[in-house]
Amino acid sequence: MFENLRDAFSSAAKSLGERELKEKDIEDVLFQLEISLLESDVATEVIDSIKSDLKEKLIGTKVNKKEIEKFVKDSLIETISGLFDSAGKIDIFSKITLKKDSGQPYIILFVGINGTGKTTTLAKIAYLLKKSKYSVVIAAADTFRAGAIEQLKEHASRLNLKIIAQNYGSDPAAVARDAVLYAKSHKIDCVLVDTAGRMQTSKNLMEQIEKITKVINPDFKIFVGDSLAGNNTVNQAKEFHEHTKFDAAILTKSDADARGGAALSIVKVTSTPILYVGIGQEYEDLKTFDKELFIETVFGKYDKKEISFTKDKVDETETKIDSKQEEEPIAESLQESELQTIEEVPTESHISKKYEEIKPSNDSDPFDGIDTKDINLYADLYDSPPPENDQQAQELSIKIKKWISNGRPKPNDNSKEEDTQKMKDDSEKPKKKHSLFGRFKK
Repeated sequence: MFENLRDAFSSAAKSLGERELKEKDIEDVLFQLEISLLESDVATEVIDSIKSDLKEKLIGTKVNKKEIEKFVKDSLIETISGLFDSAGKIDIFSKITLKKDSGQPYIILFVGINGTGKTTTLAKIAYLLKKSKYSVVIAAADTFRAGAIEQLKEHASRLNLKIIAQNYGSDPAAVARDAVLYAKSHKIDCVLVDTAGRMQTSKNLMEQIEKITKVINPDFKIFVGDSLAGNNTVNQAKEFHEHTKFDAAILTKSDADARGGAALSIVKVTSTPILYVGIGQEYEDLKTFDKELFIETVFGKYDKKEISFTKDKVDETETKIDSKQEEEPIAESLQESELQTIEEVPTESHISKKYEEIKPSNDSDPFDGIDTKDINLYADLYDSPPPENDQQAQELSIKIKKWISNGRPKPNDNSKEEDTQKMKDDSEKPKKKHSLFGRFKK
């Protein structure tokens, strides 16, 4: 599922991670991302939001070159997660239970065009409700499409549910009202109302569904859309929402959706959540929409706790992305080898920050008992880079302890020249690989 969407985001993250970032580079990559998202049936409103958020996070932010790709990926995840969060979540079962406690039936109206699987989706919801011990009655208010009533009667028969139906051509609002009256008189928990598949451009049919809404005053309205219809589904959702203000959407055929843009787009353009996704033809093939699963399908597994975007986390090895650069940055005027050298020479503050990052919380810290000032001073005197794993940390701590025991000699201190040379020789001897604590493991 969602192969196109996954490729689009992955390509953008990789492209930004492979270059020195300037505003023009960002614009070029965002343009390519826009094209890819359009091809994945993502609505323009969603694309504009994604581009705007990503650009805002990149421009003026300092990011370690090696971390740019991950930074972009995390930024995209945060933006998309925010889109789903803004639509909220709905627990329809708790709503039904609350209405049931008041002695009134909970009325759910299903809307959408023909061919999206609306009637089958209604039957799947009826199956879920019955499985959860709710009583259900179905209203066959699609009196327009040939075979619609027979199809719904077959589902009702299989599920052993009551169905209220009239002849074709009957007033659908009257059928829905009869079903509600039946539910009230028989203490039925829930009424599911099927409607004719109306094209969103049909003014008369859209007015008819508004009439049904006024007559029965449904508690919940669900838009059923076809994932494979792409932007057509998004346009349908937008039009239906303007006329009916539906509360949530269900997307069918999601198991065959390689593009994945419909879910994002509907949530953005209607500000309503995706309630379920259809993944097959059986009654059990209706799954609760899971934002985390959607993001994981598109981006792979990720740690929500690690995703944090602040412009305060800056160190000497980071590359600034500045939208107001009118002249070529100093770093770009240097040769590649010179730039690399500048990045590899750690300052005292750099060593301190790196040390704080790798310092473990347990008692097996190889730097335990060594003052941070001594660590910084040693790094400054001997151009010692920060350790990147447990072995390097252990070796560095041994050097620093020897250096302290020898009276903290400077590199040009003749009185300690022999000791300094001995330290240098020791550092060049092969060390046995070992691990003191997991924090330094790669």
